Amino acid sequence: MPGSNLAWLLDSASPLPGGYRIGLDGVTGLVPRLGDVVAALQWPHIVVEAVRLSVSASVLLRMELNVALELIIAAAPVAGDLLDVAFKASERKVRQLGASLGPPEQVQALRRRSSWTVAAALAVPALVLMIGLVALVVASLFG
Repeated sequence: MPGSNLAWLLDSASPLPGGYRIGLDGVTGLVPRLGDVVAALQWPHIVVEAVRLSVSASVLLRMELNVALELIIAAAPVAGDLLDVAFKASERKVRQLGASLGPPEQVQALRRRSSWTVAAALAVPALVLMIGLVALVVASLFG
């Protein structure tokens, strides 16, 4: 599944006592500001892969809403970090992508198509959001 290795690394790579797992996103989230930068830099990969595979606009919209929800949740100190670890947004996006693609032979056919209109419609606001978030983090570090 496209993006599944990245999602696993970000959300579930390390086991914790009690059977729960935490990833790079959860660990970096504990470092003030660093977690927000890591989250802002990693989430476009899975969404861009979905656009490349020409998934429907409704699936892309749900993926983008999950990104927005994750960024809002992560903004709250401590509680936001805990909720972010539990939410596992990257794995959620990969599940949405996998559910929309269907069998492997259909995935191969989808890789040959592209949807530049949907990509542009989603990429521009996503890039503005990401640049704004990174700018806020940088301003808080040096301001």
